[in-house]
Amino acid sequence: MDGSPMSEQVFTPDAAHQRSFRDALGRFATGVTVITTLCEKGPLGITANSFAALSLDPPLVMWAPGRFSRRFAAFEQAAHFAIHVLGEDQLWLAEHFSGDGLDFALDGVTEGAGGTPLLPGCLARFECSSHAVHPGGDHAIVVGEVLRVHMREGAGLSFFQGQYGRIDAE
Repeated sequence: MDGSPMSEQVFTPDAAHQRSFRDALGRFATGVTVITTLCEKGPLGITANSFAALSLDPPLVMWAPGRFSRRFAAFEQAAHFAIHVLGEDQLWLAEHFSGDGLDFALDGVTEGAGGTPLLPGCLARFECSSHAVHPGGDHAIVVGEVLRVHMREGAGLSFFQGQYGRIDAE
């Protein structure tokens, strides 16, 4: 590096700058999750990176489905759901549930609280009951009370600037 300052873009996040705003948000690396629930159509899943811890006491987590998704209403109304934190070797699961989310013809799927489908082999899984849903612009903020946790060791699947990668503690 030559020591010169990096070029910086400055803008107001308005309709004319939606792509730039999205790109700026993409500068924050996240893990990748699949959220599952049971709805009137049967088991349903969606890939999301909008997951965060919220509270230790009570044990609460949150995620934010987009109102533009055909799956939005099912997740907004879900009494139970599970958040699966994906390992680096589970990119295929992220891609699988980025489709319509109805295909659960997968090995090892079990059933959790309220009939929620549980995916095997994830780095962590949080089985939740719905605690609250709050408006969040073109998304909703879904808060879940964690009922049970499963976890294993391993590197995580990351998402940064539109690309999947690896998160490792070593």
